[in-house]
Amino acid sequence: MTANAPSPALSSISFNADGLVAAIAQQHNTGEVLMLAWMNAESVEETLRTGQVCYFSRSRGKLWRKGETSGQIQSLVEMRIDCDGDALLLLVDQKGVACHTGRRSCFYTAMRDGKLTEIAAPSVDPEILYNRT
Repeated sequence: MTANAPSPALSSISFNADGLVAAIAQQHNTGEVLMLAWMNAESVEETLRTGQVCYFSRSRGKLWRKGETSGQIQSLVEMRIDCDGDALLLLVDQKGVACHTGRRSCFYTAMRDGKLTEIAAPSVDPEILYNRT
């Protein structure tokens, strides 16, 4: 692939009307589901080019390089595209925590016995994680 040629993966991805595709990040060696985020064509290309996961932040309206403010980077091990092309599975090597709440995974709340239960405490204080203290 030349520097300016689009990745062959892009033609296999069905981006939604907003130009986005859901991307699930999973720890490559444990299977732990870490987070769900969104990617656009540019973030997919950057991720494949650099090996560091880049998402599209809907709230900020711009690219979001995982770990750019927290240092908790995700290195891409493998990108998988589902059968319909409308979702990505990113097998990653997560450095530190994946969730902005300081937890390893964003999926720290479970429905148990008919109520929501927190099943994982923060590993690091978000104030420290984002240098707010």
